[in-house]
Amino acid sequence: MISINNGRFENDGEVFNIYSGAMHYFRIPAEYWEDRLLKLKLAGFNTVETYVCWNLHEPSEGVFDFSGGLNIKKYIKTAEKLGLHVIVRPGPYICAEWDMGGLPAWLLADKNMRLRCYDLKYLAHIDNYYKRLIAEIGDEQCTRGGSVIAMQVENEYGSFGNDKKYLEYIKNLMIDSGVDVLLFTSDGYSAWMLSGGTIDGVYKTLNFGSGAGTKFKALDKYNQHAPKMCMEFWCGWFDHWGGKHHTRGYKEVLKEMELFFEQDASFNLYMFHGGTNFGFTAGANQYLKYSPTVTSYDYSALLNEYGDYTPAYHAVRKSLCKKQNISLVDLPASPKLQSIGTVMLNETTSLLDNLDNIGTTHYSPMPEGMEYFGQCSGMIYYKTKLAGNTCTSALSIKDIHDRAYVYVDGKLIKTFDFNKAGLLKKILKRDVMVMASCDSEREISVLVDAMGHVNYGEHIYDTKGIGAMMINMQTLMDYEIVTLPLDNIDKLDYSIESSIFPKFFKGQFLTNSNADCFVNMKGWTKGSVYVNGFNLGRFWKIGPQESLYLPGVLLHTDKPNEIVVLELERCKSPSIEIVDKHTL
Repeated sequence: MISINNGRFENDGEVFNIYSGAMHYFRIPAEYWEDRLLKLKLAGFNTVETYVCWNLHEPSEGVFDFSGGLNIKKYIKTAEKLGLHVIVRPGPYICAEWDMGGLPAWLLADKNMRLRCYDLKYLAHIDNYYKRLIAEIGDEQCTRGGSVIAMQVENEYGSFGNDKKYLEYIKNLMIDSGVDVLLFTSDGYSAWMLSGGTIDGVYKTLNFGSGAGTKFKALDKYNQHAPKMCMEFWCGWFDHWGGKHHTRGYKEVLKEMELFFEQDASFNLYMFHGGTNFGFTAGANQYLKYSPTVTSYDYSALLNEYGDYTPAYHAVRKSLCKKQNISLVDLPASPKLQSIGTVMLNETTSLLDNLDNIGTTHYSPMPEGMEYFGQCSGMIYYKTKLAGNTCTSALSIKDIHDRAYVYVDGKLIKTFDFNKAGLLKKILKRDVMVMASCDSEREISVLVDAMGHVNYGEHIYDTKGIGAMMINMQTLMDYEIVTLPLDNIDKLDYSIESSIFPKFFKGQFLTNSNADCFVNMKGWTKGSVYVNGFNLGRFWKIGPQESLYLPGVLLHTDKPNEIVVLELERCKSPSIEIVDKHTL
């Protein structure tokens, strides 16, 4: 059992340093967990750290899922089988560049609820989540013979708030729910972050990517007679759409590791293996502008997105094993890759012509965000009528947080993007376009593509959809609203022929291998890709990511495989390339 004595970690009475690597079970196909964990072990790490994604475990209020790729108990047991300790960071907020920082977006349905503070309605939801989670993994704690050595109280809370009553509540809830291993907080090294995010009697750790020789001094004022630990030692960074692909040289990482060794400090390398933001799970950041995160969570990690070794892996492994006098042994083989080639997508159908098949219709006098209807991701469609006898007017739309497509009588006339702010938008705080005069009734509709809830900072109250639509100063009312989670594309009707985008393109391909591969999206604009019903994630031509990772475990070798591309805007050719090379 891990404990703190005389300013050091001890493992069953023996002095012990935690050398951990971060890997999130929910970003890796369950079939690959053991392979990735074994590679962690063979690189000299003795511990694996993972966040817990509340939003996937409780996709709708009171409905929990710990099956398949969400079977965290199995993940922990797999680590234990390989001789690894486990650190669990259950949130409830995790950031992690994950949709809404792991908080369920259905929380936003209650417009009066306050998040990440001592709000009784919010706390009631956390109560249910924690009790269910601890019932699932409580017996895996080292105090009960398992491998979980520590659990975190909230996450980087000092970057958000200073509600100590809330933090104390979370700590006591964890204890009352059955947590009896070491509790800790993790925050940035700034004084204001530590002031807001730490609580008395709970072990304090820091998060940083460089400056290991001096950063721990930030804890001096807390008189913490405890081992030094960096809970997030950033070896890289994440990417957002329209930005550059981040990399970090391993020599910098090795230099920082040596500083940890010199101070006898422990660390958790974030990330050892990043994995993938499959489906619509990627979050977004919002500082000067809204910046959604790409599908890949490569993070310049030691294992790349598909689990292969990088030069950093070999360099860190050599250093870490040398430090602990661990002999280097043969490593498992690199993942097998395959190239399938060109696949024709010879069936098409329009999303707007399939609203009844894949959507749920609601009626409301005013627009509401998708979360109001219990939807957490995907798209949402609004339709209303504009009476005739209108002069040339300004049509304005409020609260577009993402990207919206505006149609008049079924024809696309405008695309609004949250980050494109013209003069009128800066003045009026809404997106504006000119509507021509008309003496007959017109149908106005808006399709919103939710690109990920903000996962960090004050903007986590990030509802998806629109807030209002106006002609000049007149508010338009009486809406038909269709929620489109896009998790049921098997219900699409491809007999409906239409040239209107967004469109679905479907094709089939054969393979006799379960090797991994990549779907190259060159020639396509924006959307998502499904293989055998599984959503691989988003693509967007603005990059930096150009291909989507297709795990081989998703493929059929005894029957045709189905691939579906949802293209929101346009494509050069109804074909796709499935190749053996990843392009980031």
